[in-house]
Amino acid sequence: MRDTTHDGAVALSTPPSADDGLSSAGLAAKYGLTVSGARPGLFEYIRQLWGRRHFIMAFSRAKLTAQYSQAKLGQLWQVATPLLNALVYYLIFGLILGTRKGMSQEVFIPFLVTGVFVFTFTQSSVMAGVRAISGNLGLVRALHFPRASLPISFSLQQLQQLLFSMIVLAAVAIAFGSYPSPSWLLIVPALVMQFVFNTGLALIMARLGSKTPDLAQLMPFVMRTWMYASGVMFSIPVMLKDKPDWIADVLQYNPAAVYMDLIRFALIDGYGAGNLPAHVWIVALAWAVLIGVVGFVYFWKAEERYGRG
Repeated sequence: MRDTTHDGAVALSTPPSADDGLSSAGLAAKYGLTVSGARPGLFEYIRQLWGRRHFIMAFSRAKLTAQYSQAKLGQLWQVATPLLNALVYYLIFGLILGTRKGMSQEVFIPFLVTGVFVFTFTQSSVMAGVRAISGNLGLVRALHFPRASLPISFSLQQLQQLLFSMIVLAAVAIAFGSYPSPSWLLIVPALVMQFVFNTGLALIMARLGSKTPDLAQLMPFVMRTWMYASGVMFSIPVMLKDKPDWIADVLQYNPAAVYMDLIRFALIDGYGAGNLPAHVWIVALAWAVLIGVVGFVYFWKAEERYGRG
């Protein structure tokens, strides 16, 4: 539009806009604008994660492939490392310290190898979770994606590594007289629950590690203490039979011991239900749901702060 002034000059005038009078918040709402990096709602966050499922799977496979790419034996170290650990523990705890009390040789060796493999699954998930954000700041700052994708990918990487190890674990069990049976199917729900538990724990540690990188230096000591308290190398009720009952109960109901015992029960013929604490499947499910949900919500609460500062 234009108007003519009294001296003949032409002045342009702007027509009133429909946006006049709207606040910044009103303009953003009108045009569907959102704050960059703002935390989405919980259900929207879950939807975004589902949309990145292919990235999560591909990232976990790539990390797994690259883990031993510089080693001559390559992926064989996925099973060689826990097997060597099991051998060392057998020499020290089985032969020298005699922790196989109450178990025959045919039971103790699969018992020990199972414990090492299953606990390593949790240990590696936790350690990877601690570095999930702080160790990938370039990716976090360069791309917009749900940050929970990283700890979930690392937990998936450890699950894939354990599945490779399960082939060797099955061979060890068969070699010592525990042959495939329907009880082996119980390994599947036990591993699913442990994976959910590990993922929740990795999410918790990822948030803590994003602000306190030194946590990565402390965690090996914490994990080693947890391993010794979880009956990886010995039967908790047998070794603590002379101690107050509550001590054995606390150790047996800790999640690492629960998941190890479930897989030992499923896999080893000589490891019967009498070695399991009461209501062990309910306890395993409760740990998975509690830590899985709490870990996910706890991580999501700080979504907009990852990679800042």
